[in-house]
Amino acid sequence: MPFSKKISFIGAGRMAEAIISGIIKSGLFLPEDISISDKDGKRLQDLAKKLNIKVTHGNIDAVEASDIVVLAVKPQVKPAVLAEISKADLKNRLFISIAAGISLSFIESKLDKAAVVRVMPNNPCLVGQGMSVLCRGTHADEEDMDIAEKIFSSLGKTLVMNEKNMDAVTGLSGSGPAFVYSAIQGMIDAGESLGISHADSKHLALQTFLGAVATVIETGRSTKELIDMVASPGGTTIEGLKVLEKEHFAKTMSDAVIAAAKKAEDIRMKNEG
Repeated sequence: MPFSKKISFIGAGRMAEAIISGIIKSGLFLPEDISISDKDGKRLQDLAKKLNIKVTHGNIDAVEASDIVVLAVKPQVKPAVLAEISKADLKNRLFISIAAGISLSFIESKLDKAAVVRVMPNNPCLVGQGMSVLCRGTHADEEDMDIAEKIFSSLGKTLVMNEKNMDAVTGLSGSGPAFVYSAIQGMIDAGESLGISHADSKHLALQTFLGAVATVIETGRSTKELIDMVASPGGTTIEGLKVLEKEHFAKTMSDAVIAAAKKAEDIRMKNEG
């Protein structure tokens, strides 16, 4: 059953497209109840044609045409967009922000007494396997949170967390897919260097990752237990693990997450300071 509400998106990037596709596919919103605004006119027209949604004549129109507004612009332009839409009628509207490094308090300071929910989604939302973390703003109520959770549940899994964790969430699940893609590419490259075709190397690497993740989820075993199950003493896996340990693979992955989280904090401080 679709929501009896209208939703608009300010920003027409890939994540906005993923969310729109997800909420249409899930039946949460009808295409005619969805509108979008962006400075890139060609991108707007392409999305409108592809998804059969409406285009607004600007950000203020996008706000005033909808009950729910998804702020999907890049963090560096978010302050300017907030300053612009603060001139719109903000009453009885829910604002959902998906920008990294922009806090609830900053958004609320620009959108006086507006209901705001902050969300950190990630790239696998593109295929309905996303991980989205939600934080509730000062003026958002249970209904607002329920709406936001239903929207992002249509794109994968959701968690509600305290905002103090959002920089860490940005590094872990927000940026994390890129680190996994990098590891996958390394396995594909290895297969090719050992004489396996690119297509077969890709197939082997992807199914290996899918299978490993499913095993962690379905068995409930720790990653250490599962490593021990694969790594027989004196066997092939031990030799590979020795290389990973020598190169500090686990720590490198951890450091990558921490660096991304620190960057999210830096963006937040710069935008708000």
